[in-house]
Amino acid sequence: MHKFVRSLLTEWRRLELPASGETIVVAVSGGADSVSLLLALADLARRAKITNDLVVAHFNHRLRGDESRQDADFVKRLADRCGFRFAFGEAAGNFAFNLKGNLEQNARRARYRFLASVREEQSAYAAVTAHTIDDQAETFLINLLRGSGPTGLRAMRAVNVQFKCDDDISPMRLVRPMIGWATRSDTVDFCGSQQIEFRIDAMNSDRRFTRVRVREELIPLLATFNPSIVSVISRTAAMMPAPEPSATETELRIADLEETPDEMRAEVLRAWIKRERGGLRGVGAKHIDAILRLISSRKSGRVVELPGRTQVVRGGGKLRFIVRGAE
Repeated sequence: MHKFVRSLLTEWRRLELPASGETIVVAVSGGADSVSLLLALADLARRAKITNDLVVAHFNHRLRGDESRQDADFVKRLADRCGFRFAFGEAAGNFAFNLKGNLEQNARRARYRFLASVREEQSAYAAVTAHTIDDQAETFLINLLRGSGPTGLRAMRAVNVQFKCDDDISPMRLVRPMIGWATRSDTVDFCGSQQIEFRIDAMNSDRRFTRVRVREELIPLLATFNPSIVSVISRTAAMMPAPEPSATETELRIADLEETPDEMRAEVLRAWIKRERGGLRGVGAKHIDAILRLISSRKSGRVVELPGRTQVVRGGGKLRFIVRGAE
């Protein structure tokens, strides 16, 4: 087994992701990162290490004409070769996006709307992306340049159970199984070892985009001070503290929670419940998911029952923690 494949399997198990019996949507653009993820999953499937039903999802942003169509054809052929189902979407209809303004951000939202729709259509356990350590470092630096505080600088998590890129789509479990260990050079090397010529997007070298300038100008400059700068930044991002919304002893303000990044909201709720209950025993993902739905609800007085005769109630613009029989 190739080291890259072994590392993915190790991380899959560490994250306690299901190895069978579930549908998993894998986002594949055709670039080295996502192709390496797909090839590694195919290897694990052949070895019966991960036997989930895998669906390869590709989104055509329609920004590069024939090249974009060739990307889609390449990913479709690769999915067929691996024996996986293929889901295709493009920037039209519900997935169209504005070419004006922040093109990178608009395209990203359209891509995730498509990914969320595939996950929902397939009733999939999760959507999986091929983010790497390099992506982590680039995102940290972009947010730093924008003046973000500790919350904005915090690392992207390997598992986000309530990822939501737009208010009009349902949250989904988003998994980034390579973000803690794989570098971009690792993915390129692995594709080479499998004799696969991945696709190269010319827009990834277009210095009109902030991320490209950070990748090609800022990070190489920082590397002259520390050759391991990408790993250093990634570790620094992981050390950023979780956000702490203002709260009374037993209340959280809905407004604060709505301003908390989607990735952090579940962690804030867990920390709050742990403090109020004295522990999280018996409190699982289904309870956290139910409380997260309270945040988006426009009705007061809704209740989520927790183990141990405790509950969370929404009312008056706040979430309140209540011990039944104590009022």
